[in-house]
Amino acid sequence: MRKTLYPAMTVMCAVLLSACGSASPVPEDQFYRLKVQAPSDTGKVLFSGTLEVNRFVADGLTAGRPIVYSESGKAYQVKEFHYHFWTQPPTVMLRDELVSYLRARKVSDMVVTREMRANPDYILTGKILRLEKIVGTPPKTVLEIELGLRKPGSGKILFLDTYRKETVSGGTGVDAAVRSLNMSLTEIYKKFVNDLSKR
Repeated sequence: MRKTLYPAMTVMCAVLLSACGSASPVPEDQFYRLKVQAPSDTGKVLFSGTLEVNRFVADGLTAGRPIVYSESGKAYQVKEFHYHFWTQPPTVMLRDELVSYLRARKVSDMVVTREMRANPDYILTGKILRLEKIVGTPPKTVLEIELGLRKPGSGKILFLDTYRKETVSGGTGVDAAVRSLNMSLTEIYKKFVNDLSKR
């Protein structure tokens, strides 16, 4: 019994090792960040005092680190990539980039996040409605954000608008989509500040 068992086990182990050796390697995780281009000019102070920028909000998939995509013609079906991730949750990343942009533009005397536990004169909120790659011909990206400004004491809304930018990507890969989203984010933040200056 044992004499026949050992050869069978040897053959089985050889088959398993062969299968493991022929398996395709698991793709390496890729990480991306959104980065807004610095403004070309500082402009003027629009709000005296302290402006607090809260962490953005988003729905479940959009708020996660896996990069989200949809297929052309199927806008209501959203999926996420398995090996492509943001370096931070988009709700944090877009908030931090807006803080940097507002500071560079000198929109307020002081621009802070809630973690500073300041006593702000103004509060800025953001909601990410869409942040995704669109698979199709041509490949595209779409970024849609709601931005609002209010007074903390009275709750009075001083400004509220939604910004949407759909752009053709320079390629079919995720890296091309991220470059496209970076440009869209820069344009949206620039338009937002320009709109604030006209209110």
